Order: sequence, then structure tokens, then C-alpha cells
Amino acid sequence: MGSLPASTSTDPPKGASQSPSEVTYHGNTYSIAREGAAEILDLKREADPKATKNKSQSVFYNPIQQYNRDLSVLAIKAFGDDLAAIRRARHERRIEKIAHDKQRGQKRKRPQAEGSKDEEEPVATRNKSDEGKVPINDAVGGDSAVERASTEHEAPLTEADGDAQGEQKWPWEVHDDTKAGDKTTKGHITDGVPTETGVGKGAYTHTAQPPFRILDALSATGLRALRYAKEIPMATTITANDLSSSATTSIKLNAEHNKLSDKINPTTSDAIEHMHRAAARAAGGAMHYHVIDLDPYGTAAPFLDAAVRAIVDGGLLCVTCTDAGVFASLGYLEKTYSQYGGLSLKGPHAHEGGLRLILQAIATSAARYGLAIEPLLSLSIDFYARVFVRIHHSPVQVKFLASKTMIVYNCDAGCGAWSVQHLARTREKKAKNGDTFYNFSPAVAPSTNTHCEHCGFKTHQAGPMWGGPLHNSHFIQRILDMLPALDKSIYGTIPRIQGMLSVALNETLEDPLSSSAAEPGASSEASTGPIPPTNSATRAQHPFFFLPSALSRILHCVSPSDAAIRGALIGLGYRTTRSHTKAGSICTDAPWSVIWEVMREWVRQMSPIKEGVLKNGMAGWAIMKKDRGSAKLMDAKNELRQALENDAITDVVGLKKEVEAALYRLSKPEEPSKEWEDPRGDEDGRVELQSTNAAGAGEIGAVLNPEAENREDGPRDKSLHPSKLKIVFDEKLGREPQRNRMVRYQLNPKPDWGPMNRARGDP
Repeated sequence: MGSLPASTSTDPPKGASQSPSEVTYHGNTYSIAREGAAEILDLKREADPKATKNKSQSVFYNPIQQYNRDLSVLAIKAFGDDLAAIRRARHERRIEKIAHDKQRGQKRKRPQAEGSKDEEEPVATRNKSDEGKVPINDAVGGDSAVERASTEHEAPLTEADGDAQGEQKWPWEVHDDTKAGDKTTKGHITDGVPTETGVGKGAYTHTAQPPFRILDALSATGLRALRYAKEIPMATTITANDLSSSATTSIKLNAEHNKLSDKINPTTSDAIEHMHRAAARAAGGAMHYHVIDLDPYGTAAPFLDAAVRAIVDGGLLCVTCTDAGVFASLGYLEKTYSQYGGLSLKGPHAHEGGLRLILQAIATSAARYGLAIEPLLSLSIDFYARVFVRIHHSPVQVKFLASKTMIVYNCDAGCGAWSVQHLARTREKKAKNGDTFYNFSPAVAPSTNTHCEHCGFKTHQAGPMWGGPLHNSHFIQRILDMLPALDKSIYGTIPRIQGMLSVALNETLEDPLSSSAAEPGASSEASTGPIPPTNSATRAQHPFFFLPSALSRILHCVSPSDAAIRGALIGLGYRTTRSHTKAGSICTDAPWSVIWEVMREWVRQMSPIKEGVLKNGMAGWAIMKKDRGSAKLMDAKNELRQALENDAITDVVGLKKEVEAALYRLSKPEEPSKEWEDPRGDEDGRVELQSTNAAGAGEIGAVLNPEAENREDGPRDKSLHPSKLKIVFDEKLGREPQRNRMVRYQLNPKPDWGPMNRARGDP
């Protein structure tokens, strides 16, 4: 970055500070905004009398996103601790292997002494021929968590353990001119790595602290870079990049003000070009970034291709998208497809669909280069989405992408039900020698019709989108374990972080962790060792959720309490939880036929509908026609009405015969329903039919809830038709366990709240 003008001094003169909230630098007065352990300066301007909402800023800063930045610091800390654990485990394996080889009497090359420069040691890379030799067990679920994590991080860790090649000045960037007397020289990227002005090209040096490089690609004021430098001890270099020269001037001023000039490297360049150049340099043996943070004003889609290439194997990619009107709305579906490669959903679950579109865009960008993604944490927050994704160099894991990509058929104009269809199938098999491998095949054609099976309205297609897990539960627990020890004066959003992550931890309907690590702050080996990676073959079994209030609007009845619906579903043997994306949401593995049967029973038992509210042609009318108490009677009435209208009854005798026939049909036992049977009749077809018909793609007759085993009426019989189920609205059974008061869903904190206006820049 170019140096500041001669008339501007970054050192505040004596007595220049006017108040705790302002500071003067050579005649310019700046407001001080404090967040975390950092301070940023904003040039004070005259108030614009025409401004009605947010004031104009010289460099963009939105205090509403403090939650985003607090969470990012903690996520990077958790990732850094995991990387350190992997490095330790890898080092221990090295020592054990050397000791084992010595015992066997094998001669080994003597390790090179620290600081010697006799021979350049290249950065470890993985050959394509070697990739195919990786056993599938190691790639997608090896013998132990340490082995799996270490194997996937094997390539970058030779360099990341402390050996790195020399850095050169990037000619397409503008770097700061270092003052005389500084320890670094012009063009130096402070990392303990020499440049062409230090040790000659090709040499390398060892540092006491392993390198941990972070790129803030769209830095604006540099607040993220400042906080990362101050609050993440393991960070060795933070590159704060921005296209605007006024922004990088502000970054340098803020770095000087916070005394972080030796750790923060401001650069003025296009973020896409910056990352592509970093990837090109890394291909020649230089360095990638361990963490890349993308926080643009709008969508991050244009930056994804460059970002996945510029990150180390096993590195962390942090992505923010603030265009919720695109990825979580049908208002701009043509733009949604062009940005994210899929169509968004309409309905209460639209924001979860948006998260899955963003993850799918990252996954497809990475797959082109033999890279696979592992979502560690994916959140819909306020007006934006924030995802933390680990990037692995593994063509073997990329093979699972098709089976984790899904199409959603959504009844958005009718009852709100949905079904999903994955593009491919993955089946686990055993080889003759006992090893596990996977077979990939096309998915069976969707069983859904163009019209909803529940209400008869047209269904609309959404996707393709990510059909895998949104989170790694162990990663979330690692962050939760940090919270009790944090300084609340630095991390002002701790209550909300705890609340939202606690919901995200349990929204998969599975038991995420063992009891030893269930409570925040619990000390166990799992909290210090490497984070177990998610199996690459894992698909999201129960995506999306429903709102009881939304279903009640369809039926025009009083809305049941969440506890009543959860109690009814748990009593039938299904599992329930909530989603972090929407208050009042219920995630379940129950199919939609059971959900609507529960709602029909709610109307029959608890909240009868007024006569004439539902009319023919409404979604609620079609759903209530299937009511167990009135369906057969309504059919009998319709048959008699049609007979009278068609003049099929000409006398009293004919009328008597029709009535007797109707009464006979009403008294006749129903034949066993074939709703649960698979029309295709083969095992593969049953799996696909179950996944597409279930609410949230769960299998029919899912694992029974232990709480339902002790009920008098027992758990649900899988062979029963929904109309034969005994439904009890037990609020006590459905009430969630008492927890400490947590902010799970925060209300808007102030008026005119949102993304704010763009920065105006220097006048």
C-alpha cells in the first residue's frame, strides 16, 4: 500500500486526544469505535441534513455485525486449536515411526539440523497417482479420528509446521513503504519468512511459532484483521486486502493506532486477482492461506473459485452473503440461479434453503479442482448467511457430491409440504478382504407428482442445493466450550452465540455428542484432540422444518402450542427438535402424511373449524377431506348427491337402495392402505421412496424416541395407516428440557436496522 501523504502523521501528537471517543491525527478528527479488543477510526464529517437513515461513512463499518465478527474470531480459534492438535498428532506419529524403525534396525536419513541451509526442502504435495491409492476408509471414515484428520491435512502440514519458501513482492499489489529502523523491509509479508531483500530466494528459515496466515479479502476498515491480530494468538500474518485505496489507507491508520503494523499487511488489489495469484504462487511451492474470510457487500459467489484455490489443504473458508433477497426469495430467481447455480425456496424454510444454495455453490466451485468441502458451521443470521467450511484436497471425497446434491419439490402455493430427490445414490459395500467401498449409481426417478398428494395444488421445483449436513457437531461443541472463559467486555454477543449454537448443535435430530462433552466447559480428551471429520457419505436425513402456526393458517384453526405438536409426534415414536433459522420451528423425521394427520386430529379434538370457513378449492378443504371421522361420510354424501343430480334415482325404492348401499360401505372395514408400500417393489426403490416422501427426507418409521417407549399406548406401529394412529397431545412429553435463559432468536436491536449504506470514501 502506498504511504500516507507527508502532511498526515499516524502518530498522534501530544495532547491531541479530545475525548475518550475521539482522536485527532494532524488536524483530522476521527471518531473511535471500539469492538472486541480493537479500535477503528472513522473520519468525522458534517451531518447530511438530507440523510434519513444511516449516516454516510468514509469506510464501511456496521456495528450490527459484531455478532458475525465475534463468532468468526471464536470459529477461527477453534479451527486453529484443531490444526495444532493435528500437528501434534502428526509429530507424535513421526516420532513413533522413527522409534519403531530404529527397533527394526532400519537405517534412516538423519534429520536436517534446525537452521541448516544445505538443501532446500520442497513443500509436500499429493500426486494424482497417489490419490487413487488412498483407501476409502481413510478418505471417508478411517480407523480413528486422529488418523482421519491427520491424513486429510497431510499435504499442507510439512510447510505449515514451520518450513516455507521465500516470499517475493507481488508486483500487482501496492505494499506499504516501511519506515527506517523497522525490522522488516519493503514488500515483506510479516511471517518470519525472508523475502528477496533478506535471505536469497529458495532459502527458508524456521520460526518458533508455526505459520498461521489469514486473508481478510474485503477488509474495508480492517476491523476483522485488527480483531484477528489481537484476539487470535496463533495468527502470524493477517493480510488485509481491499480494492479501494482509501480503505487501505484507513487500514494502515487503524493498524498503527492499534500498534499492529508488524502483524497486519495491508494490500490494495482486486480480491479475486489476489487469491488467484496466491494460488499460482502456491503451485510453485510457496504458501497458501490457512484461513480466508470473505465478507462482501452482497453475494460472495464471484470470489468462491479463487478462494478455494488459494487456501491450504484442510484450511478454513469463512463466507458471508448479505443478499438474502436473492438466495432466500423467489423475487429474483433468475439472479439466484446465475449466482448460486440453483433456485431458491418459498416458505418459512427459505433461509435454510438459502444456506444450502450457498454451500452448493462452494462445493461445485471446489469440486472442479478436486477439492471437497466439509461444512463446520452454517448459520442464517439476521439479514445474512454465514458459513464456515473446511476445504480438503481429496478427489475421492468429491465423488460423493452428486449423492449429496438434491432437488426439492415444494408445495409453496398450497399446504407447504415438500419432498426431496437426490441426484445420485451411494451404497456402502464390503470387499472380499473386508474393506469398505462405495458404489455410485443414478437415483431412481422421483415418485412425486406435479400436484401435491396432500392438497392437490401444483408443486414447484427448487435447487439443486446442498443435501449434506450443515454443521459438524464437534466443531460447534468446541466453540461452546470456550464461552465460559471469555471476557464479556470483549465478546459482547456471548449470550446470543451460546443460544444459537446450542440450537444448531441439536438440530440434526441425532445425538451429536457423548455425554462427557455435552456440557459447555466439560474437560475431556475430545476437547483437546483433533475434531472428528464428518463422513463424506453422510447426507442430511431430515432437512427443513415446519411451523405449527403456518399449518394452522391452512386449516383456519387455532394454532396448537409447539409442546402439544412435539408431544404428539414423540408419542408416535418420532423425534423432534428446532431449527436455528426460525423461532417456533419444528424439525422432525415424521412424514408429511403423519404431520397432517396430527393437525386433523388437533382440529377434531381441540379446535373445531367453523362451518363454511373452508371451501372447495382451498388447500385446507382437500386436507380435511381426509379426516378419519368425516372422510367416509363425505364420500357417501357426494355419491348420493351425484346420484340425485344425474337422475339415477327415479323413485323411493331407488333412493332406499342407494342409502342402504351407502350405509353398507360406511360399515365395511377399510382395506389395508398401500400408502407405505413401494410400487417398484425392490429394496433400492424403497429407500428412495422413503427419502422422498418423508418430511425432511427421513425414512418412514424412524428410530423411536426413548421417551415414547414408556407410554401406555406404546410407540407407533409402523404398519398402521396414519388414520389409525392414536394421537395424544401431551404437552408435558413435548416440553423441552429446562435450560439456562439463552438468546436463541434475537429481535431487531434498533430502528432502521439492516445492511446499512455503502461507504462513501474520501471526498
